[in-house]
Amino acid sequence: MLVMTWSWIRRGLFLLLLAAIAQAITEQLRRPSDERTWEGKVAGVVPYDFRPPTPARIKQALWAPEEAFITPHSFGVGWSVNLGRIVYEVKKHAPGGASAPADEV
Repeated sequence: MLVMTWSWIRRGLFLLLLAAIAQAITEQLRRPSDERTWEGKVAGVVPYDFRPPTPARIKQALWAPEEAFITPHSFGVGWSVNLGRIVYEVKKHAPGGASAPADEV
């Protein structure tokens, strides 16, 4: 019974993801071609970015100690876990912890 429940939850989440992608692409294609940015938010909440990822944007999404624990993906729809912030917080709460976020964390 539990396996069937997880299966339905996975299917539902997958359908929500597909709907968000479709909405984001539709929103961009409705704009004149010179106004398309290929980034924004679906329903004003879920971030998307369909521009080719760059090393700087990947780093900003995955390793930004000064940002929140969850950051927008560097490519695609949704959020990423900010590993830099997690490492900073672990070090900050350890004996002799860090004093401020830094890129070298």
